[in-house]
Amino acid sequence: MPRSYLCPIDSLAIPELGWSIRCGGARARRMIASKILTRPFSMMRVFLATEAAGGIILILAAAAAMIVANSTLSQTYFDALHTKIGKLSLLHWINDALMALFFLIVGLEIKREVLDGQLARWSDRLLPGIAAISGVALPALIYIGINLKEAAGLKGWAIPAATDIAFALGVLALLGKRVPSSLKVFLTAVAIIDDLLAVLIIAFAYTSELNMAALAIAGVGLLILALLNKWRVHSLWPYLLIGSTVWLFVLLSGIHATLAGVAVAMTVPLTRSPGKPDEGQSPLYRLEHGLHPWVAYAVVPLFGFANAGVPLGGFTPHDLLDPVPLGVAAGLLFGKQIGIFGSMWLLIRSGFAAKPRDSNWMQIYGVALLCGIGFTMSLFIGGLAFGDGSHQNDAAKLGILLGSVLSALAGFAVLRFGSAKSGNRA
Repeated sequence: MPRSYLCPIDSLAIPELGWSIRCGGARARRMIASKILTRPFSMMRVFLATEAAGGIILILAAAAAMIVANSTLSQTYFDALHTKIGKLSLLHWINDALMALFFLIVGLEIKREVLDGQLARWSDRLLPGIAAISGVALPALIYIGINLKEAAGLKGWAIPAATDIAFALGVLALLGKRVPSSLKVFLTAVAIIDDLLAVLIIAFAYTSELNMAALAIAGVGLLILALLNKWRVHSLWPYLLIGSTVWLFVLLSGIHATLAGVAVAMTVPLTRSPGKPDEGQSPLYRLEHGLHPWVAYAVVPLFGFANAGVPLGGFTPHDLLDPVPLGVAAGLLFGKQIGIFGSMWLLIRSGFAAKPRDSNWMQIYGVALLCGIGFTMSLFIGGLAFGDGSHQNDAAKLGILLGSVLSALAGFAVLRFGSAKSGNRA
């Protein structure tokens, strides 16, 4: 909504921001405009806007991957992904190297929100925290229940546990002002906690053999970064240079290299600024602000294009009822909404938490449905569980696509047509 700063006589417009200033005297107007224009934007607002636009690009990238993978360009597409660049294929460079930047952003977001943002107080963490834990546990239990007799399929139990924040916010962007900002912030908080849980799952459930020497060197690198933080070194280049070395030795250690991004993010200094979030001089803010557009608009869509392509020629509609794709789709579509909406209903009705401001139950249910969009992190975990290029991984991708698309359509329909009818009734 446009903001107006009212004074008696004249006015000054700032169309780029949708603001206008009305006051007497050119000097006063220039002074007020300078204050407004130099005030740092809230990182949360920038984050929501960037993620929403990036989510739409991600949707287009995923659709393009499916089209290419089932066209005459299919062989070229898969050959290109498996082209060797050094010791790794192009697909591995995308999944192990570029996605480390995605996980670096995830780590920065978690640290910022927990120490100086929407999750800084325990009271703020309760509702999204319980909702996120429930939204991870129930989809995993549904998947395990469906795959109980399939020992090989059980490795994918964590695939439906993740929420794709970019994809979900991209759907919300299509709804405009029909969704209150409090629910967008809530969805972001749930997804951030969800990402933290996914990182822990990857670290403990999908790490097999360890090279302790490489891991020790990576640990020394992280110790140096922690000391730089303690000594208040605010220049970013030492963190990036040593962080790259940490990534290399984590890759060699047997732990998935992308987790180095999260570990390095925890060492980047954050200048706390109560009442004035997102201090512009904070090293964490500068790094997140600089990297986030590249990750949202390039890295994640490229990952989606490289990983979402599934040749459908080897599948029949009946194959969707196989345990792996059915478990993933059911976990995303039913497990997420029941876990998140059910836990929110219990907490709010019992008085332990307040309902997000200006929202109604239909809108909350619509957002819970959107949490069933599990694209990026689900594809990532699927590759770890079953291996890139395997039949089971392709089956898991079908389940991810089916569950995510159905969750997106259902959430969009509820928020577009259902919330307006329900008003703001409790």
